[in-house]
Amino acid sequence: MPELPEVETIRRGVSPHVIGQRVHRCVVREPRLRFPVATERMAALHGQRIHAVRRRSKYLLIDGERDTLLVHLGMSGRLHVLPEPAALRKHDHVDIVLDSGVILRYHDPRRFGFMQVHGRDAGDIPLLAHLGPEPLEDAFDGDYLHARLRGRSACIKSLLMDARLVVGVGNIYAQEALFTAGIRPGRAAGRLTRPDCHRLVAAVKAVLEQAVAAGGTTLRDFTGADGAPGYFQQDLHVYGRAGQPCRRCGAPLRLTRITGRTTTWCAHCQPR
Repeated sequence: MPELPEVETIRRGVSPHVIGQRVHRCVVREPRLRFPVATERMAALHGQRIHAVRRRSKYLLIDGERDTLLVHLGMSGRLHVLPEPAALRKHDHVDIVLDSGVILRYHDPRRFGFMQVHGRDAGDIPLLAHLGPEPLEDAFDGDYLHARLRGRSACIKSLLMDARLVVGVGNIYAQEALFTAGIRPGRAAGRLTRPDCHRLVAAVKAVLEQAVAAGGTTLRDFTGADGAPGYFQQDLHVYGRAGQPCRRCGAPLRLTRITGRTTTWCAHCQPR
């Protein structure tokens, strides 16, 4: 599943091609996505000028003059910018055609993603209403994390992936941040000290910023809006490397399962 850096990479790739352009028409070839595409609501975008392309957690928000298109890429979704009409491929489900001739094409083999149109004056979008702070913004700091973890017995990795605590820290980046901070992924969250929390927040921000700069992580078939792959996978320290030597100390990396997700860590570098 595309995580925050991948979605941010797509947002940055899409924005220059669509901001300021008007939607000429929307073509829905396959409405049966995770939530059915409401073709009549998509048609409401016709004629609207796009003012912004935003990201909230792993969601893209494309703001028109009256409505916002909410896009989630699910497990395998891609949003491609096509400067001119291109031959259709299997799983090309939705086209947003702009007056400039540019096509924003949604491709999703597994169809776990979705598109929803919401009115700009309708208040908070329900799917976004209970999300925590963005990890790269100032609201997510060590004091905030320490206060939210106090008394919690759940393991820190699970809570770090809870979007009500902080958004966008998925399985890959949670493992990498915990390694960087030297914290065991299975440690009870309530046992983290304030200095632990400051160190972990700094690690989350550093890992995500590095991944965004690298264009995301190439896993399975992830590519950005221009079709280029991300390269952060070359810099992964623990994710997907169980049994291999730690790149920092040389000890074999351990594998465990935490709330059903495989987790790799180094007993020597993550002692706390």
